Amino acid sequence: MMRICSIVCCMFLAFSAVADDDLWLLVDTKARKIEVKKGDKTVETIDKIAIGRGGAGVKNHRGDNITPFGDYRIGWVGEKSMFKRFFGLNYPSVQDAENALRRKVIDEYTYNRIVYAHQFHQIPPQNTPLGGQIGIHGLGSADKRVHEVFDWTHGCIALTNTQIDHLSQLVSPGTLVKIK
Repeated sequence: MMRICSIVCCMFLAFSAVADDDLWLLVDTKARKIEVKKGDKTVETIDKIAIGRGGAGVKNHRGDNITPFGDYRIGWVGEKSMFKRFFGLNYPSVQDAENALRRKVIDEYTYNRIVYAHQFHQIPPQNTPLGGQIGIHGLGSADKRVHEVFDWTHGCIALTNTQIDHLSQLVSPGTLVKIK
């Protein structure tokens, strides 16, 4: 796991410079949809998404299966994911780290590592007590019927394989993703 994170961090140092700043994603966890936005205008909607088994909200710790609320950027794209395609988010954010430090979930050293990564447009550490590897992905070989019935991820946002293929035509590293 640590080796993967190190590779990811080194490969995607300048992710914020790649994306179209006007295009962004609004993930509505209550309505179970993603709105593709261009400025304030919704240009497309992707329905019937799945989120974490623990619902959405403040992510308390690794393994809580919660999809975190907040503003993130796509930090990397995994084209050979077991979930078809994986758009990794730069979770945890500075805000996530501040909240976790205040609650004593992480120590100051971990907080500083997360803040440093964001200051230099790097992927924050993915192996903290807050967890990591949060993103938007497809189903891979998973059963589409299960996807349609309940939320099943460990905190990610899941789409069908067709939807994730389509989304890959619209987004790139650096794209803003707001999860509410």
